[in-house]
Amino acid sequence: MPRHGRIDIAGQLYHVIARGNERRAIFIKKEDYDDFILRFTTNMEKTGNKCLAWCLMPNHFHLLILRGEKPLAELMRRLMTGYAVSFNIRHRRAGHLFQNRYKAILCNKEEYLQELVAYIHLNPLRAKLVKDLPALEKYPWCGHGALMGTKKSDFLERDYVLSHFGDSSAAYEAFLRERQDKHKRGEYSGGGLINSMGGLLNVWDGLGDVARFLGYFKYA
Repeated sequence: MPRHGRIDIAGQLYHVIARGNERRAIFIKKEDYDDFILRFTTNMEKTGNKCLAWCLMPNHFHLLILRGEKPLAELMRRLMTGYAVSFNIRHRRAGHLFQNRYKAILCNKEEYLQELVAYIHLNPLRAKLVKDLPALEKYPWCGHGALMGTKKSDFLERDYVLSHFGDSSAAYEAFLRERQDKHKRGEYSGGGLINSMGGLLNVWDGLGDVARFLGYFKYA
């Protein structure tokens, strides 16, 4: 069955998710994380996209991307292909690193930006990689610390994100604290009305006829 084209619109918000093949690790050591971040930073600059939230977990990653001048597909192709090749060389392996295509979920920017930023940055806490929000600030592979001002992030659009929290890192932290016990485990896979049948198939490629008729998802 042919793949359906993705909706890729400048100025729109996308929640991007990719997992390791068979849910295996895509990050094993610090060098892997550093390599991914360098490639991401470089390709964000080349494509003009903006990052509003990000989190790297051992076997998957989440990115919240504000689509810029060049297609999201160009960013992700450069990032994932280059990283997979370097990972395979580094770990002396062959074959696919990622499970299927990445998901690129078109989201309602104004209504769901806060929720998505919180959901993405709370991933390490939900997975028990850190024990609490102060420890989350020190987790090196997500954007929470940058929003709190305790670590540097060359690519996270800190001022833009905090403008949705009253320009206050304290208000952002309070929002996370209120949300940390409310999010269900799993992928926040909605964030707005899917704008067309093509968009729904883009998000849930291969899930079957039932999913194709559902126009709105909040939690998966």
